[in-house]
Amino acid sequence: MIYTVTLNPSVDYVVHMNKFVSGVTNRTKDEEYYIGGKGINVSYILAQLGMESTALGFTAGFTGEEIEKGLERMNIRSDFIRLENGMSRINIKIKAETESEINGQGPSVGREDMERLLSKIDRLCDGDVIVLAGSVPKNAGDDTYERILRRLQGKNIMTVVDTAGQSLLNCLSCRPFLIKPNLLELSDIFCMYEMNVQGVELCARRLMKNGAQNVLVSLGGNGALLCAADGRIYRSGTLKEKVLNTVGSGDSMVAGFIAGYLQQGDFGYALRLGTACGNATAFSKGLAEKEKIYDVLARL
Repeated sequence: MIYTVTLNPSVDYVVHMNKFVSGVTNRTKDEEYYIGGKGINVSYILAQLGMESTALGFTAGFTGEEIEKGLERMNIRSDFIRLENGMSRINIKIKAETESEINGQGPSVGREDMERLLSKIDRLCDGDVIVLAGSVPKNAGDDTYERILRRLQGKNIMTVVDTAGQSLLNCLSCRPFLIKPNLLELSDIFCMYEMNVQGVELCARRLMKNGAQNVLVSLGGNGALLCAADGRIYRSGTLKEKVLNTVGSGDSMVAGFIAGYLQQGDFGYALRLGTACGNATAFSKGLAEKEKIYDVLARL
């Protein structure tokens, strides 16, 4: 079974307007909302690829109820822990001349709440896959994902980490199967803000030296680069099509990579399917659906 962990899920409220002006009342021309959170996005794309998963994490308040109902409507299995206080966050995505985001903080997670989640994770078995994705709650600490990975050591479990900064670096000693920084996150880690392809490869190899088995770097419009455990460097490009949405593209790439690797055990195909999923979401209003994914895959 594949398990995705979203510690701080959200309701994403997306507003479209011709122009956004600070300091005045703005009115939308269109709006929609989605159930959000990086791990949830991974679960959604996995479902489009015909792979089951179980979404884990925390929910709270009326927004938390909507997150759980939304997953049920999408036929995605979930096993969230309901928090007594607070409310799951609302993230506002403004799409005008440019894209802007206002992300909420989400509820506090107590020690007992975290122990309840860790008890669920302790039940994972050999052959399972776990995806740790997104930010951690404000009071949980940068070592949260590391603590989860250490609970799994000694089991034959594929571990995937998609987070940033110190939270990501803390996980490297646990030798995750895959990490997926984007170009900005990679730049922030190494304080290198003018990075060419050779610089990306150098930084990715340093992350591998520190423990990551595979490093997948999403490069936006320039595709992706994979430093793989077989010692090879894999590259993928992108299609030239109108970009409608960038939210969730990286999560879609993670889901496609996992599905491709589990299906064929081949890094090249995994990167190709991951790239197709990331592109397909970028070319869609929301997360990509199955037909769009396979259409893009056929054209890559």
